[in-house]
Order: sequence, then structure tokens, then C-alpha cells
Amino acid sequence: MIIYHIILPEVWSKFKDKDFYEAESLQTEGFIHCSFAEQIETVLNRYYKDTERVLLLEIETEKLTSELLNEPSTGGEIYPHIYGKINKEAITKTEERSL
Repeated sequence: MIIYHIILPEVWSKFKDKDFYEAESLQTEGFIHCSFAEQIETVLNRYYKDTERVLLLEIETEKLTSELLNEPSTGGEIYPHIYGKINKEAITKTEERSL
């Protein structure tokens, strides 16, 4: 299965030469927020409306070494959450998107 993580390009630049990616939310909330393809536009409109560009990390869940759970958000919609670092082998594509 493919899921997506939205990240700012300047944040990704700190991790592009490492073997893993670790979002700030892993420390503050215990997991990394991700989205299914059909949720990307909603997340971009809700959390990134004042941002000029983002990167979409395409993640192949079968390659993840950290635990993945599909859990309800505060609004009840189910989102994928990764409970640990994202190993680079699981990131199959990065796509820049202008907003």
C-alpha cells in the first residue's frame, strides 16, 4: 500500500542524506502523520494553505521498518500513523507541489 507524508522542502533537506526521516511530531505526539492519496488535498488545504511549496513523500508501507497504524483523527476520519522513523528504503518517490 502507498501512503504519503507532506513535508516542507527545507525540512527534507536536513534528512535527504540520512538513512531515515524523523518528523518533529514523532517526538511531540509519538507518531508521524501520513495520508492516503484521497486525503492529500484536504490536508494541504487545512494545514498548508499559507505555504508556497511542499514535498510529498510517497511511502511503500510494505518496506517500513516502523509500526504503521490506521487510526481515527479527532474528526473521526482514518489516517495512517507511523510509530517510528521512516527508513529511506520505504520512501519510493518525492514530489514537489506548488500551492
